[in-house]
Amino acid sequence: MESIQAIKQRFGIIGNDPKLNRSIEKAIQVSPTDISVLVTGESGVGKESIPKIIHQLSHRKHGKYIAVNCGAIPEGTIDSELFGHEKGAFTGATNTREGYFEVADGGTIFLDEVGELPLTTQVRLLRVLENGEFIKVGSSKVQKTDVRIVAATNVNMFEAIKKEKFREDLYYRLSTIEIHLPPLRERKEDIHLLFRKFASDFALKYKMPTIKLTDEAVEVLLKNRWNGNIRQLRNAAEQISVLEHTRTISAATLKGYLPSQGDNLPAVIKNSKSDSDFSSEREILYKVLFDMKSDLNDLKKLTMELMKNDNANEVQKKNESLIQKIYRDKEEDDDDDYEETVEDLEVLSIPEKMNQLSEAIDESNDKYYFAEEVEEEETLSLHDKELELIKKSLERHQGKRKLAAAELGISERTLYRKIKQYDL
Repeated sequence: MESIQAIKQRFGIIGNDPKLNRSIEKAIQVSPTDISVLVTGESGVGKESIPKIIHQLSHRKHGKYIAVNCGAIPEGTIDSELFGHEKGAFTGATNTREGYFEVADGGTIFLDEVGELPLTTQVRLLRVLENGEFIKVGSSKVQKTDVRIVAATNVNMFEAIKKEKFREDLYYRLSTIEIHLPPLRERKEDIHLLFRKFASDFALKYKMPTIKLTDEAVEVLLKNRWNGNIRQLRNAAEQISVLEHTRTISAATLKGYLPSQGDNLPAVIKNSKSDSDFSSEREILYKVLFDMKSDLNDLKKLTMELMKNDNANEVQKKNESLIQKIYRDKEEDDDDDYEETVEDLEVLSIPEKMNQLSEAIDESNDKYYFAEEVEEEETLSLHDKELELIKKSLERHQGKRKLAAAELGISERTLYRKIKQYDL
């Protein structure tokens, strides 16, 4: 078995951090087996090196090694890319295509950003992990494959499972062995070493002298958080190598290529819509709907009383509290659909409203008699009668809602809602 130092030289890994060495050691130990491995770590820490080590040190090293970036493949085509498809399986499928699992039979597949896989694809992948079987898109034939799967992700898998974005059973199948690569800020001793290596590489590439950091610049380099990890460090080294004429880089110059300290502070971001917010809104909506239903029942009751009794004053006296609730309290409410403000309305007194509604009913020359139990047919006739009265009143007043509402003895807001309801 090759030593850790030999593996580092072979795969171009730089650093002596104990956590990094432990990760490489675990990769060396699991490589002779067919155990599935999940590589975790932040973006830019070099997760792609671990699958290469595992493949090259395994008995599959003569088979194919395919790296797939799951986050870069559109959701609609990823099943076809991974498992293949039959001719005519979907629009544009003019030929039968082999997927990566079929091509890599006997080799290794590296699924980078596996946390971005759609749930339907996760189900297919779970079947491959469990029994090595898959089905092409548009086919009913079960095919076998012998591949080793190494996956990598930079997302918190437990959070993704909690949010139902990743299957828990698939996570435990993938992470038989989990290898975590530490972020660059936890490898302080390796930062300057990596910078010097990158500076040397770019000097050779662009045929120019190698840049060097002053002692103060090295301190600035080590104190930076490096959220982008090795990728960010490499980019900074390349920018300085190309843009700076002076080959000795001071702390002030280096700071110009690094994010400000304010950007390195942890940010507390409040979720605009928490679960409690949605729950509160839902409860308010339920209450509004319940109140509307209650008001509608009260209005039906009052209308029935009025139509059975020609004396509006008597009905008002008998149902004074109910009328107060319907016609006074509700007229104080705001209504977004209301085209005119409440202040512009001419609010009539309760007796006037009741008398006008009674007169409108008399003009219809129809008499309604209600039994104690109102059946469905009677409810429908009341609906038709209400529609007829509204139409007649609107025609009489040339479509002026304020006058029509006053004649019917209802608020203009209620009339406006009825017009919308009956599509008048």
